[in-house]
Amino acid sequence: MLKGLNKGLRRDERGITGLETAIILIAFVVVASVFAYTVLSAGIFSSQKGQEAVYSGLAQTRATMEVKGSMFAYGNGTVGNMTVGNVSFTLTNAMKGQAIDLSPNPTGNNTHVTIISYTDKNQHVSDLRWNVTFIGKNNGDKLLEQDEQAVINVDLSGSGLSPAPRAYDTFTIEVKPVTGASLILNRTLPARIDEVMDLH
Repeated sequence: MLKGLNKGLRRDERGITGLETAIILIAFVVVASVFAYTVLSAGIFSSQKGQEAVYSGLAQTRATMEVKGSMFAYGNGTVGNMTVGNVSFTLTNAMKGQAIDLSPNPTGNNTHVTIISYTDKNQHVSDLRWNVTFIGKNNGDKLLEQDEQAVINVDLSGSGLSPAPRAYDTFTIEVKPVTGASLILNRTLPARIDEVMDLH
């Protein structure tokens, strides 16, 4: 009886061999590895994009200018019928970072990269004539660098404005460097146009 039972057990043996178990485990490991690699790659790609965004933001911030002091307006014409012919203001680097190209546009040419535009209720001029003079410490080039100050003189009379800014007019001057944020200056002219006016 035991012999017959032994034979039946051997005939009906249905077990998983060690080789089959190893193959299944290897398949699980491979699938898990591929999944882990995909997750890590996505994470690294996401981190890289985040890093690029941070560096881009820093570059923009480091190339930002600010106005130092007041804006001045200069009247021209006859007393009682004067308009504003020029405005000037002083720029510095906001974060003492990247140099900003301030090659001037005195004649309306196309060799400059920093654009100055003018807007009032009657008109918009996208590229004004302007010049630059560095004051105080500077190295003689046209780049606004750390600890340098540049006086920008914007020519409103020679830039085709019609009509020219008069008493009570509100206008906007926008300085747009090739890198960094634009600098927007809004000013309102007083009731009387003098030869020199501090617009704050």
